[in-house]
Amino acid sequence: MTDMTITPQPGIMEIELYQSGASKIEGVSDVVKLSSNENPHGPSKRALDVFRQSAGELHLYPSTDHASLREAIGEVQGMDPAQIVCGVGSDEIISFLCYAYAGPGDEVLYTEHGFSMYRISALAAGATPVVAPETERTTDVDKLLAAVTERTRLVFIANPNNPTGTMIDEVEVARLADGLPEGCLLVLDGAYAEFVDGFDAGKAVIDARDNVFMTRTFSKIYGLGGLRIGYGYGPQDIVDTLNRVRGPFNLSVPALKAAEAAMRDVGYTDWCRAENARMRGWMERELQAMGVALDPSQANFVLARFEDQAKAQAVDAHLKTKGLIVRMVAGYGLPNCLRITVGTEAACKRVIVAIKEVL
Repeated sequence: MTDMTITPQPGIMEIELYQSGASKIEGVSDVVKLSSNENPHGPSKRALDVFRQSAGELHLYPSTDHASLREAIGEVQGMDPAQIVCGVGSDEIISFLCYAYAGPGDEVLYTEHGFSMYRISALAAGATPVVAPETERTTDVDKLLAAVTERTRLVFIANPNNPTGTMIDEVEVARLADGLPEGCLLVLDGAYAEFVDGFDAGKAVIDARDNVFMTRTFSKIYGLGGLRIGYGYGPQDIVDTLNRVRGPFNLSVPALKAAEAAMRDVGYTDWCRAENARMRGWMERELQAMGVALDPSQANFVLARFEDQAKAQAVDAHLKTKGLIVRMVAGYGLPNCLRITVGTEAACKRVIVAIKEVL
């Protein structure tokens, strides 16, 4: 037999395995998970009801065009349903974009504290990930534009950003889009957009241009992280391209029906936004009173900055003894920080009490 070595494509082995937020603590039973930016209140009752009802349809294939869900998104978000593509979380839409528009010899640009899936998806497509500096943990348009080359095909920014919680305004987003060269697509990751009251996630910028696209998710404010569903919105030709990459049955019947109900339950979404803002503001004030540095967060978490990595690790370790799981973000270039999801009022108070015990 001829010796053969089965090897992956270039770039694949540069991908570090994704580490999700922990959910268990050995020896502790009363655990509160505040490490993955989940909605502590769960999905709406309407979404739960239709999810349970869909159990009788598990033997049927789901629709391939996701028409009912796209129609619901269009009605609530003021979007043309034809310009919407649905995926397994916004992660899959990010992957579709890289597969469709970036490859060997191309560059995918994002900010230094940007979501890790930008790098992962770029490498999976054979493209080269490129990082632009931020300014005070905030997207800097000038630094992004300075990092663009003739090889840049995609530019990703999360707005608000994860894990920093910071964001830039519509004027800056438009300036970034208008500064990109022909053939370069700006992607606005709007995973946390619903937490910003009155924010269109960049829709106005998209509707006025042909080089901007948006990704959104049902995993955060809608409380459907376990179903893995998201969508993208933008120019028709880009949506048509992504639908050629998308698998025909990528979303299940329960996921489609629950997401549609969640999208239409606007009253529940509004309540979740208001409750998140209330408890986020309270946590920020309490942390600042203890001398913990914070940037104003526009998402459903706060990024607590401690004097050094050792102090952050000490706080994290103490929180674990109290059954509280938060997220160390050294992998995002923030070794002295902890990202703390805004939980229920009881959970937030437990966190603050525990941090006071350390500090």
